[in-house]
Amino acid sequence: MANLTGLLPSWELALDAANKSPKTIRSYLDSVRKLDAYLTAQHMAPDAPGIRAFLAAETARTSAVSAQVHYRNLRVFFGWCVREGELDASPMARVDKPAAAPEVKPFLTEADLAALLKATSGQDLESRRDHAILRILIDTGCRVSGIAGLRYDPDDEDRNDVFLAAHRLRVRLKGGAVWWIPVGKRTATAIDRYLRARARSPHAASPWLWLGTRGHDVAHFGASGIRAMVARRGREAGVQGVNPHRFRHTFADKWLDLGGNVDDLMNVAGWRSYTMPLRYAKGRGIARAAVAHARLSPGDRL
Repeated sequence: MANLTGLLPSWELALDAANKSPKTIRSYLDSVRKLDAYLTAQHMAPDAPGIRAFLAAETARTSAVSAQVHYRNLRVFFGWCVREGELDASPMARVDKPAAAPEVKPFLTEADLAALLKATSGQDLESRRDHAILRILIDTGCRVSGIAGLRYDPDDEDRNDVFLAAHRLRVRLKGGAVWWIPVGKRTATAIDRYLRARARSPHAASPWLWLGTRGHDVAHFGASGIRAMVARRGREAGVQGVNPHRFRHTFADKWLDLGGNVDDLMNVAGWRSYTMPLRYAKGRGIARAAVAHARLSPGDRL
């Protein structure tokens, strides 16, 4: 087998051909580079004992959750090595996944969401854009990459992802799959208000839905811009630790709290396995238990 990092250019080509997102590719490559650096420093081989030692060191250095990401990435890498004939068998078959205690993420409260929407209540293009994006995050829990990749061309249905009359957005998921997500009336109205301001922009001919208002890439307000905007609007609204994924957590929790079922949640949010929805369902169960305890607490009866 060639050295680990020597195989990375070939693996990167394969990942790109499989339509993996740039963020996913960076994560995969980073795990292999970190493993290689650790094994070199420790004079260890890329076998099961060496990988176990690396994961244990990463758990101690960062967290078990971070080590789990490396475990997942390395399973993909060594699986590719086997398929390509670089290895006869994957050493990951004899490496256990690092154990991590389940963590219930903090949700955004209704007061938090109201404050964020109020912070984007202006009439200018930037305010209308940010308000519409926040509405989509609140209403659908959509991934940032899906929101950033929305296209807009009202004259060509094949190049348009915004269908407000039908209350639908066409989103592209990781790997290139297409997903249709519903949006509510207020979200559709917010997008429409943005589109009317967008039509007056000198960059209105851009094929991308979201336009920037600062910096160089004003013709496409992409994923990094959305993340920075969400954090900035959170600071303006006085809401701590706002990031796009918290909207996804909050959406799933609220959906289950209002009686929505897991299968429908998967269809709206774009999950293809039950792992994440069931994790949120467990979190919702913990919240219900806390409410029940407040009502039934034996200690409060004494």
